Amino acid sequence: MRGRTTMPLFGREAELEALAGLVAGLRGRGGVLIGGEAGIGKSALVAAVVSAAGGAGARVLTITGVEGERNLAYAGLHQLVFPVRAGVDALPAGQRDALRGALGDVVPDAAGPGTYLVGLAALTLLAEIAAAQPLLVVVEDAHWLDRASADVLAFVARRIESEPLAMVVTLRDDEPSPLREAGLAAMPVGRLSGEAAAGLLDSTAPGLTASARERILAEADGNPLALIELPATLNDSGMNGPPAPLGERLERAFTARVAALPAPARTALLVAALNESESVAETLAATRLILHAPPPATATATATATAPATVPVPVPVPNTEATGAAGPAPSVEAAGAPTSPPVELEIFAPAVEARLIELGPGTVRFRHPLMRSAIPATTPLAAYRQAHLALAETLRDHPDRRAWHRAAATAGADEEVATELDTAAAEARRRGAAPAAIAALEQAARLSEEREAKALRLLRAAELAVESGSRDTAERLVRDARDLDLSPRRRATAAWLLSGFEDGVREDVSRVPELAGLAASVAAEGHVEPAVRILWGAAMRCFWSEPGQEARRLVLRVADGLPLPAGDPRMVAINAYAAPFERGAAVLGGLRELAGAAGADPETDRYLGSAAMQVGAFDLAARLSAAAAPGLRAQGRLGLLPRALAVQAWSATRLGDLATAVPAAEEAARLAKETGQPFMYGLATAVQAEIAALRGEHEQARALADEAERVALPAAARPVLATVQLARGLAAMSEGRFEDAFADLSRILDPTDPAYQLGLRAYFLAELTEAALRAGRTAGMRDVLRDLEPPAASTPSPALHIGLRYARAVLATGPEAEELFAAALRADLTGWPAERARLHLAFGEWLRRRRRAVESRMHLRTARESFDALGLAAWGERARRELRGAGESSPIRDPDARDRLTPHELSIAQLAAEGLTNREIGQRLYLSHRTVGTHLHRIYPKLGVSSRADLARILQTYRPDDR
Repeated sequence: MRGRTTMPLFGREAELEALAGLVAGLRGRGGVLIGGEAGIGKSALVAAVVSAAGGAGARVLTITGVEGERNLAYAGLHQLVFPVRAGVDALPAGQRDALRGALGDVVPDAAGPGTYLVGLAALTLLAEIAAAQPLLVVVEDAHWLDRASADVLAFVARRIESEPLAMVVTLRDDEPSPLREAGLAAMPVGRLSGEAAAGLLDSTAPGLTASARERILAEADGNPLALIELPATLNDSGMNGPPAPLGERLERAFTARVAALPAPARTALLVAALNESESVAETLAATRLILHAPPPATATATATATAPATVPVPVPVPNTEATGAAGPAPSVEAAGAPTSPPVELEIFAPAVEARLIELGPGTVRFRHPLMRSAIPATTPLAAYRQAHLALAETLRDHPDRRAWHRAAATAGADEEVATELDTAAAEARRRGAAPAAIAALEQAARLSEEREAKALRLLRAAELAVESGSRDTAERLVRDARDLDLSPRRRATAAWLLSGFEDGVREDVSRVPELAGLAASVAAEGHVEPAVRILWGAAMRCFWSEPGQEARRLVLRVADGLPLPAGDPRMVAINAYAAPFERGAAVLGGLRELAGAAGADPETDRYLGSAAMQVGAFDLAARLSAAAAPGLRAQGRLGLLPRALAVQAWSATRLGDLATAVPAAEEAARLAKETGQPFMYGLATAVQAEIAALRGEHEQARALADEAERVALPAAARPVLATVQLARGLAAMSEGRFEDAFADLSRILDPTDPAYQLGLRAYFLAELTEAALRAGRTAGMRDVLRDLEPPAASTPSPALHIGLRYARAVLATGPEAEELFAAALRADLTGWPAERARLHLAFGEWLRRRRRAVESRMHLRTARESFDALGLAAWGERARRELRGAGESSPIRDPDARDRLTPHELSIAQLAAEGLTNREIGQRLYLSHRTVGTHLHRIYPKLGVSSRADLARILQTYRPDDR
């Protein structure tokens, strides 16, 4: 393995057995995360599993995290892809361009690659390789991977399902990494037992005296690296002095060895430790500069012009996959070093003899990361800066690496170096590596000579942190920017930036008028676009929280004062969020006009779909959200995709279109959790609870509702809590607990309850009326209707008026009830099949109670057939009971084909039924096409079919636009 000490494996029988099982199961699925402190033997276990994989005929690809590469975009991914780069051209075009762009190629007409699209490309590439030969991917020192590569690998790890592919990751304890949450089986590696420690020590240092042996066993305390390395320090300062932490004692032992080396070897070793590459040519070239030239007078004395920013980031490229050995290194001349007396490989001989480094083909590697980190930590500042400057001069053709070395050598402000870091940040952002761009901008801010330039760089970095979901980083950067004397516009930017997190759910509601006032002041200065963004943040808070009518009116006043046309999509959405009833007519008019252009801009479609949900136009909400999803998928915007899917699922469920809602809700919940959006996860989970209640799956409904409430209640995320209460109310009604149902649903109407949501409270009238009627609470329900008459007069909201017509008919006590039912059924219910079925059921029940059984049967039969077609099992059973009471039996409902599939399988089956290929389905759902094929092989027997054509036939559904 790259740069690691191979040590005898004592006391690791259980770990070796588990890893042997992983290799044996490469034709299934699996992955392991090996965790432990430095020196505990993680790499020795990796070496064992690599050897076993090779013996089993598997291919091995290796990545090793290097501390110096943490800020180099996709450096780790480059290691993974380089040995198999020939397969990149065979990827689907979008994935191919994303992966090439991430690795530094300039791809014409391609947008900046998103992490998830790059991840899908890597998954597809690895799946194709594994199909030809079982594959083991080894990721060592994952804590030192650049964040973009770690995110891609975590994406892949979560989706290893059916491929003959496994991943083994090593990670130090207490170090953060996306791979910790990637679903890999944990394998914590602890210190050796006394017996195993003694066996290891005796095998590596057999000549120790009894007292020395006892001392080392006590000092090492079961750490294998210490047991191997400490014996060599018995006669130097490494084992003297007061007790110290083990890592410190090991570093002291290593630095003692370094101090004993000749000066040229120490210089070469320092350069190698600071160079993020293992290239021996680069290290020799930089060492030559130091040994044969006087030290520069200033930190920037060797500055040269910045090279073009389009050069791909170079990283060590393996040419033997199992060992990770680097390929041919560039010549010293190619590296840009001046001609001078040669510095040859022999300069490393003393360090090799001291067991500090190992030389490979074109590489110089430290035997352990502690050795590498110990050297710079004890180096005088002048020598440290000189080594970085020599590396910068050597790396003229690699501008991003050069910029970082120049920055490390610069103590004070230097605008030239800051500008180079700006260029590195722009290149990282072009390649979709936001964390690398953030780090470069923050370092550039440190070196900025002018306060304004420093503030701008900090705010640009904060904006990228917001986009990538790094809240702690964004807050720190904004705080640092605010400490400067910001201009009014910069102050507005700083105030607005943090408003993007979680739509302000956790913030105080006083933030809404504050943001609205800020938007007004920014607009008054002539900055309309920033003002709109700030006001959008305020409007979103009106959905997730309840700021009060005055705050809502302030948002509207500011919106009305912006120099934008009323039909601007952003204005339509802001009005919908802030005033779903007062501005309902204008919003619906704007939505219907804008819906004609659906599909042109997925982000616009997404927030228009959400706006349609606010005003009760669930048919439009489902359509616009569905239009947004393909574009968001194609762009790899998995942060926004679960938002669109959650709105689509919420709206489709209200329409009774469970065939659409089930897979949309499942995917929304899964992606929201993966992308760190707890409240979108809560909303999608609450929708799943509602679906379970409608199907009569009461235990499942309760469990899902409890999970959604657990996420939403601490932050009072109102839309989530309202949907939770709806799901509980539906389940209670299905079980005949009408008092409980009325209590659950009434909470949505109570302004003092966290489940209250201004708009949504008006859209569950049918359920609330049903519960009130059966619980004997009709008087209270009539009061509710009176309260809703004023908002109903100001808006044509479909959901509100459908609910009111239903409630008036059901609650009527005289002969006018029949006409009210007839009028409700005459209304345009295109696209609202569940509401039409509910009306037929209620009318049939009303007729039967008046002994008009024959007339009732037609309505009850229509209701039963509609509910069965929609998969609303709980309502279908109720229609059957009523029909039996009216003297007509009903056939037993066969389980619908969709009921036999998991939500994930249903999504795949529906796409296959539409004629999509496995590869197209994989691209749509961010899966490998081989995983899709495996799922279809499981789906066919469940449904008793053998082809896509059969799927299309059996999955025909009652569509929402049926009358």
